[in-house]
Amino acid sequence: MRVVVTGGAGFIGSHLCERLLAEGHSVVCVDNFATSGPQTVAHLNDHPRFRLDCRDVSEGLSVSGQVDTVFHLASPASPADYLRLPLETLRVGSAGTWNALDLAAAQGARFVLTSTSETYGDPTVHPQPESYWGNVNPVGPRSVYDEAKRFGEALTMAYRRERGVDAKVVRLFNTFGPRMRPEDGRAIPTFIRQALRGEPLTVTGDGSQTRSLCYVDDIVDGLMRMADSSHSGPVNLGNPHEVTMLELAQWIVKLTDSPSDIVSIPRPADDPTRRRPAVDLARELLDWNPLTPVEHGLRETIRDFRRRIDIDSPFGEPARRPLTVLNGTGRR
Repeated sequence: MRVVVTGGAGFIGSHLCERLLAEGHSVVCVDNFATSGPQTVAHLNDHPRFRLDCRDVSEGLSVSGQVDTVFHLASPASPADYLRLPLETLRVGSAGTWNALDLAAAQGARFVLTSTSETYGDPTVHPQPESYWGNVNPVGPRSVYDEAKRFGEALTMAYRRERGVDAKVVRLFNTFGPRMRPEDGRAIPTFIRQALRGEPLTVTGDGSQTRSLCYVDDIVDGLMRMADSSHSGPVNLGNPHEVTMLELAQWIVKLTDSPSDIVSIPRPADDPTRRRPAVDLARELLDWNPLTPVEHGLRETIRDFRRRIDIDSPFGEPARRPLTVLNGTGRR
């Protein structure tokens, strides 16, 4: 196949491009580097079946030649990024999705939208099945991402119904792994960066809020299975292994053998209290299960961070020590 991956130089996108090439496909990676950089796919540049196209899909998307599948991943994905780029996030979720769907429609290609667990908002149903409509604040600061993805889902289904596009939706839950940006702003890269530098790990609130962590290789496998399926979704892809943010911070301190304390900072607005996917549909329709143990994934991610960051010098703004110490390691 010849495959277009929007957001292909991003964290998940780069792993997806790698997997597609390994399976013999040709890949057109489209990215404007708003939250990534060409170095993420630099190891693919010399591959004869890989092409990097630097463009903003919100402004249009045209690809010469045959296209068999479009994976639409383009969007800021971490709260730090979409709060910094609110209008761009809304634009890529709306106009960018529209343009990617137009390309799929014109080419008779399959289309896969990577949506998000954020469409469930701060859920009142736990775990979250695909039938749950969510509890989203439509005017809060996180709404620029939540509502962009919800609109993208509606648009994808409208193209499927009205224009006959073989379009599908997956909702990704808290993906992690190598190539995450140390300054990404999400919990795992933040905690690993802080732990490797011996800085305090900054947990928001009392750390009792939960997330479910899924290793990137499992997510990519789910995306490939969804593209090959006849199902429209939405289908949850995530690991039901649920962990509190305090437990996650303690886990990373242990795995890095760090002297860091764990401290509390204010919790952001509309931060979800609990998050865990119901994955029965993925098991039934895609024969998919997350296979990578979370601890193995964390060890691989830590190993990658050790290679990429200078642990002896600050990376961006140094963390300011808050007043509340949630636990001390006793090693200071």
